[in-house]
Amino acid sequence: MFKPIATEKAVRMIERDNVLALEFDRKMDKEDIKKEIEGTFNIKVKKIRTLIRGNRKLCYIKIDKKNPAIDVATKLGIM
Repeated sequence: MFKPIATEKAVRMIERDNVLALEFDRKMDKEDIKKEIEGTFNIKVKKIRTLIRGNRKLCYIKIDKKNPAIDVATKLGIM
């Protein structure tokens, strides 16, 4: 499962770069993350970048231009 990140930087990335910032379980790999996001929101993921900080795995997920990240963020309650 994942948890949305709602910082100023994350919101700016949603608006400018069509990128979602989410926190995932540290044990999940990029393929698992891609399957979960595409299955949950019915969107196409272009690229995933991960960052591990302490016990947290932060994921920056670039979404295809056909699906605005703002729509997904609205479903998550970020925007």
